[in-house]
Amino acid sequence: MPDSLTGSCGCGAIRFAVTERPLRAVYCHCTRCQKRTGTGFQGSAQVAAGTVAILAGAEHLRDWTPGPTLAKSFCGLCGAHLFGRDQSTGEIRAVRMSAFDCDPGVRPDARMFVAYAAAWEPIPQDGLPRFDERAPN
Repeated sequence: MPDSLTGSCGCGAIRFAVTERPLRAVYCHCTRCQKRTGTGFQGSAQVAAGTVAILAGAEHLRDWTPGPTLAKSFCGLCGAHLFGRDQSTGEIRAVRMSAFDCDPGVRPDARMFVAYAAAWEPIPQDGLPRFDERAPN
């Protein structure tokens, strides 16, 4: 892994760096991810606390807080989905795989919330473990 992984939103207004390799990645099939992305599932990388730095555009970050889960952070200009943030501390705990500029070096190792999978998007037969609800850490 390079000294840091970089990433951005779709319009480039928000730029970030991750200083340590992500801990793991998962695919989420929940209805919130479906609604936010317009797809059947989303890939997210879990990151250690304190390893993500916003390099530019912090003023454009917006959060949607749908409940007691992580706040869903996105660019207020282009709408790109970027992070999952702890609601109480603001700490970034997840980075959307699509936001990285290059290969983050981690692959999804589970599919979670498959009980809510979109009927119109069959779950691939990829051998990954499936969990009706949240995947264990």
